[in-house]
Amino acid sequence: MKDVFTGKLVRLSAVDPEEMSKAFTRWNRDSEYTRLLMMSAQPLSSAKAIQKWMEKEMEGVSPTDFFFTIRTLDENKLLGGLGLNVISWAARESFIAIFIGEREDWGKGYGTDAMSIVLRYAFTELNLQRVSLGVFEYNPRAIRSYEKVGFQHEGRMRKYLNHEGKRWDLFYMGILREEWLQMQNGDKT
Repeated sequence: MKDVFTGKLVRLSAVDPEEMSKAFTRWNRDSEYTRLLMMSAQPLSSAKAIQKWMEKEMEGVSPTDFFFTIRTLDENKLLGGLGLNVISWAARESFIAIFIGEREDWGKGYGTDAMSIVLRYAFTELNLQRVSLGVFEYNPRAIRSYEKVGFQHEGRMRKYLNHEGKRWDLFYMGILREEWLQMQNGDKT
């Protein structure tokens, strides 16, 4: 079996708060990045403040939280990150969030590949039953990426968020272990 943390374009690795704080500082200067990722306006923060926040967050990491950075295979370039939160071990259910920081890296398949890797990890290593996520209606690129790896639309909260003077829906999507297994076996029905 190949390395569970390696895909076709990227690999997942551990989070280094110092490295990530510098990257977040750069990425957060791009308001389009923050709009795709977060629901509210985000203040600009220094690398030092972000590093301090990240270190505090990493100290109290629960055994239900799994955080990774996303790196290119060829250059080991830091692209972004993702977090998998098991919300119920009894139900084997989790929630996931993912981001790619630089605009130049958007639309190149990195996020789709990273999501494929983390689904493999979730279903084979953690033995989860469901992985769910939320995505804003104004992010069609992310929606297409999630659909490619097997996520199904499961619900929506209508007019959930104000973005640039318009109300947008929040979509809920999910994938079940058996759906993921069918895709791995080439059965996309």
